[in-house]
Amino acid sequence: MNFDLTSEQSMILRTIREFANEEVAPGALERDIHKQFPHEVFQKLTELGLMGLPFPEEYGGGGADTISFAIVTEELSRACASTGITYSAHISLGGAPLHLFGTEEQKRKYLIPICTGESFGAFGLTEPNAGSDAGGTKTRAVEKDGTFVINGNKCYITNASYAKHLAITAVTGEQNGKKEISAIMIPTNSPGFQVISNYEKMGLHASNTTELVLEDVQVPSENLLGKRGEGFKQFLITLDGGRIGIGAMAVGIAQAAYEKALSYAKQRQQFGKSLSHFQAIQFKLADMAMKIELARNMVYKAAWLKDQGRSFTKEASMCKLYASEICMEVTDQAVQIHGGYGYMKDYHVERYMRDGKLTEIGEGTSEIQRMVIAREIGC
Repeated sequence: MNFDLTSEQSMILRTIREFANEEVAPGALERDIHKQFPHEVFQKLTELGLMGLPFPEEYGGGGADTISFAIVTEELSRACASTGITYSAHISLGGAPLHLFGTEEQKRKYLIPICTGESFGAFGLTEPNAGSDAGGTKTRAVEKDGTFVINGNKCYITNASYAKHLAITAVTGEQNGKKEISAIMIPTNSPGFQVISNYEKMGLHASNTTELVLEDVQVPSENLLGKRGEGFKQFLITLDGGRIGIGAMAVGIAQAAYEKALSYAKQRQQFGKSLSHFQAIQFKLADMAMKIELARNMVYKAAWLKDQGRSFTKEASMCKLYASEICMEVTDQAVQIHGGYGYMKDYHVERYMRDGKLTEIGEGTSEIQRMVIAREIGC
């Protein structure tokens, strides 16, 4: 086994870490307070050629691997979790379904703009009554005369305000009493398609979270993504990859919280010496460092398995579950180490705690991950 990064991965790590430190981190607190979407950051990421990082060069991508995607997501999340989740969703939810299931024509029409930064990637799955139970989808698409007519609504959709097109899941019929769910590409400027962005969130204030309303939206039948009736299967595959992104995001937030706590513990004087000289604080920091390293290794393993074309469903759920839960643990301890200062926005760690909570919920809750793992181990 070789745990070294390749020369390409190491170069990407150096590049994105410098970029995150210099271009992303300085404005993170201000963007969070004012709920400002990081437009300039993504313009610069486009210039760096990172918006289509893991996709083939023929579609404007970077031809890199999943580990490289995880590295970029972690480093962006370490600097600003809102930026990290925007990037992760852009790649894993917006671009990946097109790359995996799209026709050549669809890839050239829809994947290229995602890779070149002309459009953000988004995916319309969750509904008010279909969250963890995604099979409860109620949005319907009726096909007639070569056209799908779609009605329904989606909630908690990332990036939709800045996407020129996105895939949504909809019921296209029934087979043996079971819903036939398909995925369909929809241009966001279609008549009857409305994106509403008015959620008041706990964290990730600089990211874009929206509701989608579809009223008699019409798209040609050729906008079907993949095979009819396989939308449920397709989004399960999509979510496997997305969980690697959320795992990497959780590691990045935890790393940021740990670094702040370590720095503070070294500087803060109590009872005549720095906090870092007290064994109780040392043990907290040691546990934080250990668990972050374990989580990162789990993310890398899942990414490596994906790149090898091997089954990675179990490992993706494991890395997402473990990384998200240690993210909450680490951010909680970072606030505790800071004491009263940890409760103040200027010290950043309270933001890490608020932002980190989403990693236990998005792309399948911790409870869903345990169900997936149980199924994968034969329960």
